[in-house]
Amino acid sequence: MKLAFSTLGVPGLPVPEVLALATAHGYHGVELRAHPEEPVHPGIGPADRADVAAAFKATGVEVLGLAGYVQVAAPGDDGPVLAEIRQLLELAHDVGAPFIRVFPGADPDVPREESDATAARRLGTAAEDASALGVRILLETHDSHRTGADVIRVVGPVGHRQVGALWDVMHTWLGGEQPQETYAALSPYLGYVQVKDIASADDTTPLPLGEGVLPLTECVDVLCRHGWDGWLCWEYEKRWYETAPLLPELLGAGRDHLVRLLNEAA
Repeated sequence: MKLAFSTLGVPGLPVPEVLALATAHGYHGVELRAHPEEPVHPGIGPADRADVAAAFKATGVEVLGLAGYVQVAAPGDDGPVLAEIRQLLELAHDVGAPFIRVFPGADPDVPREESDATAARRLGTAAEDASALGVRILLETHDSHRTGADVIRVVGPVGHRQVGALWDVMHTWLGGEQPQETYAALSPYLGYVQVKDIASADDTTPLPLGEGVLPLTECVDVLCRHGWDGWLCWEYEKRWYETAPLLPELLGAGRDHLVRLLNEAA
């Protein structure tokens, strides 16, 4: 498996400095948080996009994906949601990212079946753009759809190869789903896996990998046992927790921990 980290852990850091961290600590790729407060987002122009792509190519580090914030199950008209997905897809194509991340974001007051249908309809429509641009849309296990069983209700009916799933191990654990159950649900659609660690269900402050309660060993075991050979991306949510230790200080030990889990599982 290949290892990556998310720029959510180093908010606002310029791309050359992100790449220097990846290179120094032996990571194969980087997930870019595609938000206006970050250096890479849909508002940047063609020259900046070309510079980002060139910087990654020069270092040999891969752009794993763009972590966007589109909510595909949210109430409202389809138009603005599809336009936002299209912008992310175009940015991903321009910087060389194979994936974009979207959120569910269903309203709890809307019947589940209606929210699922809304999300599936939008993703099915957006899949045509994704196919033309060579980018895959991944629905993350998050918020209203935090388990694999939740996400499969949307991704399964879409039935398009350019629409898949992103497994965030914290949310499936918080949803009470075991790693084997998540993998069984998502394996035909799995794009990559976000790993992290936290102290407890009540305290989601990010911790160094291996120091919290999340079932990382079990997740890696399941993936290896089934021969899955994709990406593990460390999403260290420093952006939301000012008191959390700085990610650059943890990257080396984090990579070592993931490599150790992979070796033990093998």
